[in-house]
Amino acid sequence: MFEIEYEFQEEDLIHFNEIQFMRNEDIQANIRKNRWIVPGIMGLIGSFYYFYYGDMKSSAYILVIAFLWAVFSPKIMMLDLRRQILNNYTNKEKINMFGTYTLTIDPENPKFLHEKSPSGKNKMAWEELVRVEYGKRYVYIYISLNTALVIPVDKVKKGNLEQFAEQAGKMIDRFA
Repeated sequence: MFEIEYEFQEEDLIHFNEIQFMRNEDIQANIRKNRWIVPGIMGLIGSFYYFYYGDMKSSAYILVIAFLWAVFSPKIMMLDLRRQILNNYTNKEKINMFGTYTLTIDPENPKFLHEKSPSGKNKMAWEELVRVEYGKRYVYIYISLNTALVIPVDKVKKGNLEQFAEQAGKMIDRFA
């Protein structure tokens, strides 16, 4: 029997959603537009002030603001994303989501991944799971294309995560 126990917290949820956000091409295109078009327009306004009015000081202020916008707007958007992620959940949902999780692959009942979480006990059929993906500090068992069990490597309390993830991958392939 393969079993792991780990702690899932707010920063793990935020990390997973940030990864999903960074993989979305439409969102990334909008960030690139926001990062370069707005400062470009501000640069044109600054140039107009310099060449038409001869006002070097106002032109410099506008260009500095344009530069700061280009550098800091993606970081500010990520901070806002973090705030929005946490605001999407009620306190009751957070209580049911964050805490200690136990995942079990039981050889006596091999058709399901058993999960014990703060919200209760669940069984997930292997044929409904999508894939196992490895990150630097996380292992993800995807339930759907946008939803995953996020397992933080450094917060595993019990069990061997490498063996568990390898076995989970085999089970998903076997029942796919």
